[in-house]
Amino acid sequence: MKILVTGNMGYIGSVLVPYLASRGGYELYGFDAGYFEECLTGPRPENFLVRQYRGDIQNFPDELLNGMDAVIHLAALSNDAMGVRFDQLTEAVNYQASVKLAQMARAHGVPKFIFASSCSLYGAGGDLAKTELDSLNPLTAYARSKSAVEAELKNLASPDFKIMALRFSTACGASPRLRLDLVLNDFVATALSEKIIRVMSDGSPIRPLIHVKDISRSLLWALNYQAQEDYLVINIGSDHWNYQIKDLAEICAKLIPKIKIEINPKAMPDKRSYRVNFAKFRELAPDYQPQMTLEKTVESLVWMCGKLDLSDRQSYIRLAMLESALAKKAPLGTLVVQSGNLMG
Repeated sequence: MKILVTGNMGYIGSVLVPYLASRGGYELYGFDAGYFEECLTGPRPENFLVRQYRGDIQNFPDELLNGMDAVIHLAALSNDAMGVRFDQLTEAVNYQASVKLAQMARAHGVPKFIFASSCSLYGAGGDLAKTELDSLNPLTAYARSKSAVEAELKNLASPDFKIMALRFSTACGASPRLRLDLVLNDFVATALSEKIIRVMSDGSPIRPLIHVKDISRSLLWALNYQAQEDYLVINIGSDHWNYQIKDLAEICAKLIPKIKIEINPKAMPDKRSYRVNFAKFRELAPDYQPQMTLEKTVESLVWMCGKLDLSDRQSYIRLAMLESALAKKAPLGTLVVQSGNLMG
Protein backbone atom coordinates (compact mmCIF):
# COMPACT_ATOMS: atom_id res chain seq x y z
CA MET A 1 0.00 0.00 0.00
CA LYS A 2 1.40 3.35 -1.09
CA ILE A 3 0.71 6.07 1.51
CA LEU A 4 1.37 9.80 1.66
CA VAL A 5 1.65 11.27 5.16
CA THR A 6 1.45 15.07 5.29
CA GLY A 7 2.96 16.70 8.36
CA ASN A 8 5.14 13.64 8.87
CA MET A 9 7.86 15.69 10.61
CA GLY A 10 5.52 16.69 13.40
CA TYR A 11 4.88 15.25 16.84
CA ILE A 12 2.44 12.55 15.66
CA GLY A 13 4.00 11.85 12.28
CA SER A 14 7.39 11.16 13.81
CA VAL A 15 5.86 8.28 15.79
CA LEU A 16 3.48 7.16 13.06
CA VAL A 17 6.02 6.66 10.26
CA PRO A 18 8.30 4.20 12.15
CA TYR A 19 5.21 2.46 13.55
CA LEU A 20 3.72 1.82 10.10
CA ALA A 21 7.11 0.85 8.69
CA SER A 22 7.50 -1.77 11.41
CA ARG A 23 4.21 -3.39 10.33
CA GLY A 24 5.44 -4.04 6.80
CA GLY A 25 3.54 -3.76 3.53
CA TYR A 26 3.50 0.05 3.45
CA GLU A 27 5.36 2.23 0.98
CA LEU A 28 5.59 5.51 2.87
CA TYR A 29 6.07 9.03 1.53
CA GLY A 30 6.21 12.21 3.58
CA PHE A 31 5.36 15.84 2.84
CA ASP A 32 6.24 18.55 5.35
CA ALA A 33 7.24 22.20 5.50
CA GLY A 34 10.09 21.32 7.84
CA TYR A 35 9.32 24.01 10.42
CA PHE A 36 9.91 21.53 13.25
CA GLU A 37 12.45 19.33 11.51
CA GLU A 38 15.21 19.99 14.04
CA CYS A 39 13.06 19.43 17.15
CA LEU A 40 14.60 16.00 17.48
CA THR A 41 15.20 13.84 20.54
CA GLY A 42 16.52 10.83 18.60
CA PRO A 43 17.13 9.37 15.12
CA ARG A 44 15.30 10.87 12.16
CA PRO A 45 12.00 9.07 11.50
CA GLU A 46 12.27 10.11 7.83
CA ASN A 47 14.77 7.26 7.40
CA PHE A 48 11.77 4.94 7.21
CA LEU A 49 10.34 6.73 4.17
CA VAL A 50 10.79 5.91 0.53
CA ARG A 51 10.92 9.64 -0.07
CA GLN A 52 10.61 12.90 1.86
CA TYR A 53 9.11 15.93 0.16
CA ARG A 54 9.54 19.36 1.71
CA GLY A 55 7.15 22.12 0.76
CA ASP A 56 4.25 24.34 1.74
CA ILE A 57 0.95 22.48 2.07
CA GLN A 58 -0.70 25.63 0.69
CA ASN A 59 1.16 25.01 -2.58
CA PHE A 60 0.94 21.24 -2.68
CA PRO A 61 2.07 19.73 -6.02
CA ASP A 62 -0.80 17.46 -7.00
CA GLU A 63 1.39 15.13 -9.05
CA LEU A 64 2.64 13.65 -5.76
CA LEU A 65 -0.78 12.03 -5.40
CA ASN A 66 -0.37 9.85 -8.48
CA GLY A 67 -0.66 6.18 -7.54
CA MET A 68 -1.31 6.79 -3.84
CA ASP A 69 -3.62 4.32 -2.10
CA ALA A 70 -4.25 6.61 0.88
CA VAL A 71 -3.46 10.03 2.27
CA ILE A 72 -3.04 10.56 6.01
CA HIS A 73 -3.40 14.29 6.44
CA LEU A 74 -1.72 15.44 9.65
CA ALA A 75 -0.28 18.78 8.45
CA ALA A 76 -1.68 21.70 10.46
CA LEU A 77 -0.84 24.52 12.83
CA SER A 78 -1.42 22.35 15.80
CA ASN A 79 -2.70 24.13 18.87
CA ASP A 80 -4.80 26.95 20.29
CA ALA A 81 -1.82 29.18 21.07
CA MET A 82 -0.73 29.21 17.43
CA GLY A 83 -4.33 29.80 16.40
CA VAL A 84 -4.48 32.92 18.56
CA ARG A 85 -1.15 34.26 17.31
CA PHE A 86 -1.68 33.24 13.67
CA ASP A 87 -5.43 33.11 13.14
CA GLN A 88 -5.38 33.86 9.41
CA LEU A 89 -2.55 31.44 8.77
CA THR A 90 -4.43 28.80 10.77
CA GLU A 91 -7.44 29.22 8.49
CA ALA A 92 -5.26 29.13 5.37
CA VAL A 93 -3.26 26.05 6.38
CA ASN A 94 -5.70 24.05 8.48
CA TYR A 95 -8.87 24.76 6.50
CA GLN A 96 -8.27 26.02 2.99
CA ALA A 97 -5.19 23.91 2.22
CA SER A 98 -6.79 20.80 3.75
CA VAL A 99 -9.92 21.07 1.61
CA LYS A 100 -7.83 21.72 -1.50
CA LEU A 101 -5.68 18.66 -0.75
CA ALA A 102 -8.78 16.49 -0.41
CA GLN A 103 -10.16 17.82 -3.68
CA MET A 104 -6.88 17.02 -5.44
CA ALA A 105 -6.75 13.55 -3.90
CA ARG A 106 -10.24 12.82 -5.19
CA ALA A 107 -9.35 14.13 -8.66
CA HIS A 108 -6.28 11.87 -8.77
CA GLY A 109 -8.25 8.77 -7.83
CA VAL A 110 -6.87 8.26 -4.32
CA PRO A 111 -9.35 5.81 -2.75
CA LYS A 112 -8.96 6.83 0.92
CA PHE A 113 -8.39 10.14 2.70
CA ILE A 114 -7.80 10.10 6.47
CA PHE A 115 -8.13 13.48 8.16
CA ALA A 116 -6.65 14.22 11.58
CA SER A 117 -9.49 16.06 13.29
CA SER A 118 -9.85 16.83 16.99
CA CYS A 119 -12.16 16.38 19.95
CA SER A 120 -11.48 20.05 20.71
CA LEU A 121 -14.30 20.97 18.35
CA TYR A 122 -16.74 19.95 21.13
CA GLY A 123 -15.57 23.07 23.00
CA ALA A 124 -17.74 23.80 26.00
CA GLY A 125 -19.20 20.33 26.10
CA GLY A 126 -21.19 20.28 29.32
CA ASP A 127 -21.43 17.28 31.64
CA LEU A 128 -22.46 14.52 29.24
CA ALA A 129 -19.84 12.62 27.23
CA LYS A 130 -19.99 13.76 23.62
CA THR A 131 -20.72 11.34 20.81
CA GLU A 132 -20.15 11.86 17.11
CA LEU A 133 -23.83 12.78 16.74
CA ASP A 134 -23.73 15.65 19.23
CA SER A 135 -23.57 19.28 18.17
CA LEU A 136 -20.20 21.00 17.92
CA ASN A 137 -19.13 24.10 19.80
CA PRO A 138 -15.61 25.04 18.64
CA LEU A 139 -14.21 27.89 20.73
CA THR A 140 -10.81 28.50 19.13
CA ALA A 141 -9.38 29.14 15.66
CA TYR A 142 -7.80 25.69 15.72
CA ALA A 143 -11.06 23.93 16.63
CA ARG A 144 -13.08 26.00 14.14
CA SER A 145 -10.67 25.05 11.36
CA LYS A 146 -11.16 21.35 12.10
CA SER A 147 -14.93 21.71 12.17
CA ALA A 148 -14.93 23.63 8.88
CA VAL A 149 -12.83 20.96 7.15
CA GLU A 150 -15.14 18.20 8.33
CA ALA A 151 -18.13 20.02 6.84
CA GLU A 152 -16.39 20.25 3.46
CA LEU A 153 -15.12 16.68 3.49
CA LYS A 154 -18.60 15.30 3.99
CA ASN A 155 -19.57 16.74 0.62
CA LEU A 156 -16.49 15.33 -1.12
CA ALA A 157 -16.88 11.72 -0.01
CA SER A 158 -18.09 9.12 -2.48
CA PRO A 159 -17.99 5.34 -2.99
CA ASP A 160 -14.71 5.83 -4.85
CA PHE A 161 -13.29 8.33 -2.35
CA LYS A 162 -13.74 7.16 1.22
CA ILE A 163 -13.07 9.78 3.88
CA MET A 164 -12.44 9.19 7.57
CA ALA A 165 -12.30 12.08 10.03
CA LEU A 166 -10.58 10.90 13.21
CA ARG A 167 -11.35 13.19 16.13
CA PHE A 168 -8.28 12.67 18.28
CA SER A 169 -8.18 13.28 22.02
CA THR A 170 -5.47 15.60 23.31
CA ALA A 171 -2.16 13.95 22.46
CA CYS A 172 0.52 13.18 25.02
CA GLY A 173 3.62 11.05 25.47
CA ALA A 174 7.16 10.79 24.16
CA SER A 175 7.97 11.33 20.49
CA PRO A 176 11.16 11.72 18.44
CA ARG A 177 9.88 15.26 17.89
CA LEU A 178 8.70 16.05 21.37
CA ARG A 179 6.18 18.78 22.19
CA LEU A 180 6.16 20.39 25.60
CA ASP A 181 3.15 22.61 24.89
CA LEU A 182 0.68 19.77 25.47
CA VAL A 183 -0.89 19.66 28.91
CA LEU A 184 0.52 16.41 30.30
CA ASN A 185 3.90 16.83 28.60
CA ASP A 186 4.13 20.36 29.97
CA PHE A 187 3.30 19.24 33.50
CA VAL A 188 6.05 16.61 33.44
CA ALA A 189 8.70 18.93 31.98
CA THR A 190 7.87 21.72 34.44
CA ALA A 191 7.86 19.32 37.36
CA LEU A 192 11.32 18.07 36.44
CA SER A 193 12.85 21.45 35.71
CA GLU A 194 11.17 23.63 38.36
CA LYS A 195 9.86 21.14 40.94
CA ILE A 196 6.40 22.64 40.59
CA ILE A 197 3.34 22.13 38.41
CA ARG A 198 1.46 25.33 37.63
CA VAL A 199 -2.17 24.85 36.67
CA MET A 200 -3.13 28.09 34.96
CA SER A 201 -6.89 27.49 35.39
CA ASP A 202 -8.82 26.37 38.45
CA GLY A 203 -8.11 22.81 37.33
CA SER A 204 -11.72 21.86 36.70
CA PRO A 205 -11.83 21.58 32.87
CA ILE A 206 -12.12 18.04 31.50
CA ARG A 207 -10.06 16.80 28.57
CA PRO A 208 -9.74 13.38 26.99
CA LEU A 209 -6.12 12.33 26.42
CA ILE A 210 -4.45 9.74 24.21
CA HIS A 211 -0.86 8.60 23.89
CA VAL A 212 0.74 9.37 20.53
CA LYS A 213 1.49 5.64 20.09
CA ASP A 214 -2.21 4.91 20.43
CA ILE A 215 -2.96 7.59 17.85
CA SER A 216 -0.64 5.71 15.49
CA ARG A 217 -2.46 2.47 16.30
CA SER A 218 -5.78 4.09 15.38
CA LEU A 219 -4.35 5.32 12.09
CA LEU A 220 -3.21 1.79 11.26
CA TRP A 221 -6.80 0.70 11.85
CA ALA A 222 -8.10 3.49 9.62
CA LEU A 223 -5.82 2.43 6.78
CA ASN A 224 -7.13 -1.13 6.89
CA TYR A 225 -10.77 -0.51 7.80
CA GLN A 226 -13.17 -1.45 5.01
CA ALA A 227 -15.75 1.26 5.56
CA GLN A 228 -19.30 0.72 4.34
CA GLU A 229 -20.05 4.41 4.59
CA ASP A 230 -18.43 6.96 2.29
CA TYR A 231 -17.78 9.39 5.14
CA LEU A 232 -16.98 8.31 8.68
CA VAL A 233 -16.46 10.57 11.70
CA ILE A 234 -15.16 8.89 14.84
CA ASN A 235 -13.87 9.92 18.26
CA ILE A 236 -10.46 8.40 19.00
CA GLY A 237 -9.53 7.74 22.61
CA SER A 238 -10.65 5.91 25.72
CA ASP A 239 -13.45 6.58 28.21
CA HIS A 240 -10.92 5.93 30.99
CA TRP A 241 -8.76 8.82 29.79
CA ASN A 242 -11.26 11.64 30.40
CA TYR A 243 -9.45 13.67 33.08
CA GLN A 244 -9.85 16.93 34.89
CA ILE A 245 -6.72 19.06 34.51
CA LYS A 246 -6.13 19.06 38.26
CA ASP A 247 -6.25 15.24 38.29
CA LEU A 248 -3.46 15.14 35.71
CA ALA A 249 -1.35 17.41 37.90
CA GLU A 250 -1.95 15.22 40.94
CA ILE A 251 -0.99 12.03 39.08
CA CYS A 252 2.25 13.64 37.92
CA ALA A 253 3.00 14.76 41.47
CA LYS A 254 2.54 11.21 42.75
CA LEU A 255 4.96 9.81 40.18
CA ILE A 256 7.62 12.55 40.36
CA PRO A 257 9.13 13.01 43.85
CA LYS A 258 9.04 16.29 45.78
CA ILE A 259 6.71 18.16 43.43
CA LYS A 260 4.33 20.93 44.43
CA ILE A 261 1.11 21.80 42.63
CA GLU A 262 0.07 25.42 42.21
CA ILE A 263 -3.56 25.95 41.15
CA ASN A 264 -4.93 29.40 40.40
CA PRO A 265 -8.42 29.50 41.95
CA LYS A 266 -8.90 33.09 40.75
CA ALA A 267 -8.22 32.27 37.11
CA MET A 268 -10.80 33.09 34.48
CA PRO A 269 -12.90 30.02 33.73
CA ASP A 270 -11.55 27.87 30.89
CA LYS A 271 -14.60 27.06 28.80
CA ARG A 272 -12.68 24.41 26.85
CA SER A 273 -14.04 21.49 28.81
CA TYR A 274 -15.46 18.35 27.24
CA ARG A 275 -15.93 14.72 28.16
CA VAL A 276 -15.99 12.40 25.15
CA ASN A 277 -17.68 9.08 24.46
CA PHE A 278 -15.59 6.52 22.55
CA ALA A 279 -18.15 3.71 22.20
CA LYS A 280 -18.13 3.90 18.40
CA PHE A 281 -14.35 3.46 18.32
CA ARG A 282 -14.61 0.43 20.63
CA GLU A 283 -17.27 -1.08 18.38
CA LEU A 284 -15.50 -0.56 15.06
CA ALA A 285 -11.90 -1.08 16.18
CA PRO A 286 -11.88 -3.59 19.07
CA ASP A 287 -8.35 -4.77 18.21
CA TYR A 288 -6.89 -1.27 18.01
CA GLN A 289 -7.90 0.19 21.35
CA PRO A 290 -5.49 2.39 23.35
CA GLN A 291 -2.96 0.33 25.27
CA MET A 292 -0.85 2.88 27.11
CA THR A 293 -1.57 3.77 30.74
CA LEU A 294 -1.23 7.28 32.10
CA GLU A 295 1.41 6.10 34.56
CA LYS A 296 3.53 4.55 31.79
CA THR A 297 3.08 7.70 29.75
CA VAL A 298 4.41 9.88 32.56
CA GLU A 299 7.32 7.49 33.13
CA SER A 300 8.33 7.61 29.45
CA LEU A 301 8.14 11.39 29.48
CA VAL A 302 10.31 11.54 32.59
CA TRP A 303 12.86 9.32 30.87
CA MET A 304 12.90 11.39 27.67
CA CYS A 305 12.94 14.76 29.43
CA GLY A 306 15.80 13.49 31.57
CA LYS A 307 17.94 13.41 28.42
CA LEU A 308 17.13 17.01 27.46
CA ASP A 309 18.30 20.43 28.55
CA LEU A 310 15.03 21.72 29.97
CA SER A 311 16.54 25.12 30.74
CA ASP A 312 15.90 25.88 27.06
CA ARG A 313 12.48 24.48 26.27
CA GLN A 314 11.72 26.72 23.30
CA SER A 315 12.81 24.07 20.81
CA TYR A 316 9.93 21.93 22.04
CA ILE A 317 7.29 24.69 22.01
CA ARG A 318 5.64 24.81 18.60
CA LEU A 319 4.57 28.46 18.77
CA ALA A 320 8.13 29.56 19.58
CA MET A 321 9.57 27.50 16.74
CA LEU A 322 7.02 28.78 14.23
CA GLU A 323 7.68 32.39 15.22
CA SER A 324 11.41 31.78 14.82
CA ALA A 325 10.98 30.20 11.39
CA LEU A 326 8.75 33.02 10.13
CA ALA A 327 11.15 35.63 11.51
CA LYS A 328 13.87 34.04 9.38
CA LYS A 329 11.45 34.09 6.45
CA ALA A 330 12.06 30.40 5.86
CA PRO A 331 11.25 29.64 2.20
CA LEU A 332 8.51 27.08 1.67
CA GLY A 333 7.48 27.49 -1.92
CA THR A 334 10.18 25.30 -3.47
CA LEU A 335 9.68 21.56 -3.38
CA VAL A 336 12.69 19.64 -2.11
CA VAL A 337 12.94 15.87 -2.53
CA GLN A 338 15.07 13.55 -0.39
CA SER A 339 15.22 9.77 -0.61
CA GLY A 340 14.87 7.74 2.55
CA ASN A 341 17.67 5.51 3.82
CA LEU A 342 15.85 2.26 4.49
CA MET A 343 13.23 1.68 1.86
CA GLY A 344 14.23 3.65 -1.25
